[in-house]
Amino acid sequence: MTNAAAGMTTRPTASVAVVNASTVCEDIEIESYIGALQEQVTSDFASVWGADARLQFIAEGEKPDLSSWWLVILDNSDQAGMLGYHDLTPAGLPIGKVFAKTDQDNGLYVSVTMSHELLEMLADPGINMMTSSNDDRGNPVFYAYEACDACEDDSYGYTIERVRVSDFVYPGWFEGVMAAQFDHGGHITAPLEILSGGYIGQWTPSTGWTQLTGSSAHGAAHRSRAGVGSRRERRQAGRNRWTLSTALGT
Repeated sequence: MTNAAAGMTTRPTASVAVVNASTVCEDIEIESYIGALQEQVTSDFASVWGADARLQFIAEGEKPDLSSWWLVILDNSDQAGMLGYHDLTPAGLPIGKVFAKTDQDNGLYVSVTMSHELLEMLADPGINMMTSSNDDRGNPVFYAYEACDACEDDSYGYTIERVRVSDFVYPGWFEGVMAAQFDHGGHITAPLEILSGGYIGQWTPSTGWTQLTGSSAHGAAHRSRAGVGSRRERRQAGRNRWTLSTALGT
């Protein structure tokens, strides 16, 4: 476990290859989002999180650089395993997965999910950072360092170059102290507040991992199975169970 409440430090700019392996999104659609995502990362996110990226779209027939992190667009979690996109790139580097058909089936913006996964991968590439707090009885509680989950609902997102992107929390959201702003959109008013439609992974010695949702933020957390291939599943499984991707591009 890593307690990140002490704050963030600036990291080297990551090279992120955006790979479209989905059958429901054309390359032209995914490529059209790159400019807005790049602007969000560099103009909005890096200044508060100390994590920047250089995005490159990988066209059909090309292979992503093995020295890059990957953001892969897939249909659903079954396809992730079938095509060989697992928990890390073949070089053992971070990988984010977007399930476009699942988004479409649920009326969600694929661009928002791409933004969500990209920002969370940059904030916590090893999926191992947490911040600690105490419950009402003084017992320790740890919260997953996920930058977009608390304000996850698409309705909190915003538009860059006519592309919808995800809202995200600032590091102060995890630090438990009052600040001028807790999320980019200004929707959150207190540390560790979860908006309606949002959630956060929570760990305690007595319950292990549970998911705390906006609707239950003032009550008990409930257990919910993490989606296959998701960051939450990988966090709960532990890095010793992660597997390298075998896919080298589309």
